[in-house]
Amino acid sequence: MPGFSYHVVDVFTDRPFGGNPLAVFPDALEIPPTLYQSIARELNLSETTFVLPAADPACHCKVRIFTPARELPTAGHPTIGTAFVLTREGRFDPAASGGVMRMEQEVGTVPIAIETVDGAPGRITMEQAVPRFGPEDPRRAEIAAMLSLEQADLLDGVPIEAASAGVPFLYVPLRSLDAARRAVLRMDLWSSLLAHREASSPFLLTTETESPNATVHARMFGPALGVPEDPATGIASGPLGGFLLRHGMLRNQPPRNTGEVVILSEQGLEMGRPSSIEIRIAMDGDTVTGVRVGGHSVYMASGTMHL
Repeated sequence: MPGFSYHVVDVFTDRPFGGNPLAVFPDALEIPPTLYQSIARELNLSETTFVLPAADPACHCKVRIFTPARELPTAGHPTIGTAFVLTREGRFDPAASGGVMRMEQEVGTVPIAIETVDGAPGRITMEQAVPRFGPEDPRRAEIAAMLSLEQADLLDGVPIEAASAGVPFLYVPLRSLDAARRAVLRMDLWSSLLAHREASSPFLLTTETESPNATVHARMFGPALGVPEDPATGIASGPLGGFLLRHGMLRNQPPRNTGEVVILSEQGLEMGRPSSIEIRIAMDGDTVTGVRVGGHSVYMASGTMHL
């Protein structure tokens, strides 16, 4: 049976066993595409990526992204983790490309800035689409119950609202860190309330944080993706930053025309996989003009899958 090598990295962390684990197949051209979903289900990580030649000559590679349940048009930790692996393995030279990798995905070309330290990949940052917001979900009591919470645990004056930078999520603002810690997704209520919605993954957030350096504390439940809970959700983090600004939730809301707002999201703590996601929002007055999401990765393992 032919063997295909893969690498496992932890993304959005600077230490082993934190962040979000990812499997990367850097030579996927000879793997039958019909097996991609089965491979992702076998490995059962939040995502698995398959690296292919790019159709666009301006791109370094094409990457397809799979959760255990479905293919995604784009994602955060798979983009950053794949760029980390390709750089670490010498398949991409940041110095020869101005430090920017251009990765072809279903959503189009994704620019990725790669910093290096002594020749090794350090912080990696991806550009994301400016988030789209709406609709709001008025079912506050029902959504709270779905999360095993009371309606009083929801933050007053801020809506439950869908948002997307390529993958939609339902953003649920909470009053406290205690509420975020107590949340447990009830699958029976999720099935009736959200399973049929485009934004079927509830993304919980509160500006009470465990780390004094963090801006926001987050959790994400993704049963439709085959991910009961995600340790770090990069593609939801750009819209998260936009949501915080849109609803005036930052402790020190920056004045207009500040140029760039930097937000640090902590996620995965309830799972024992602490993650740190940096969000940079470019502003022109009250208008978001650009979004970048980044962090560090740690190399964990390599293996061979025999097909």
